[in-house]
Amino acid sequence: MADYPTSFTKEDLLKCAAGELFGPGNAQLPAPPMLMMDRITEVSADGGAHGKGHIVAEFDITPELWFFECHFPGNPIMPGCLGLDGLWQLTGFNLGWRGWQGRGYALGVGEVKLTGMVRPDRKMLTYKIDFTKAIQTRRLTMGVADGIVEADGEVIYQVKDMKVALSES
Repeated sequence: MADYPTSFTKEDLLKCAAGELFGPGNAQLPAPPMLMMDRITEVSADGGAHGKGHIVAEFDITPELWFFECHFPGNPIMPGCLGLDGLWQLTGFNLGWRGWQGRGYALGVGEVKLTGMVRPDRKMLTYKIDFTKAIQTRRLTMGVADGIVEADGEVIYQVKDMKVALSES
């Protein structure tokens, strides 16, 4: 297990996006504007609902965010796919945080429920991810997790069986 902190600032996340946190060729967050969180408040390899690891992060919502202007003009809503991408981003981050090698990529998600919207008057999204499996073998490095996104404390997105892998090729 690598020796990384259990919380990360925006500056830390930008270092991860630049490939400076986990090293070249390893898990990397996207750069803004696709970086879908401002800070990670908790990360573990053995916490969460199933004892397989978890991660919690926050994203500050402001009316100036890039997607509100184009989705949709006159009716601004954050695209639900961006919230889902934030969950995938954090799942891959957890794998890199564990010290596991390779570049991250999403494999899929079993179930998605969108029950609310993110409009410009919201203040903060909170991502909460609980791993159900964390697998590292000679041939496969993968995390399987369930997650939720809350907008100002209200659950608006739920996912089951989200899968992210790391590959060294």
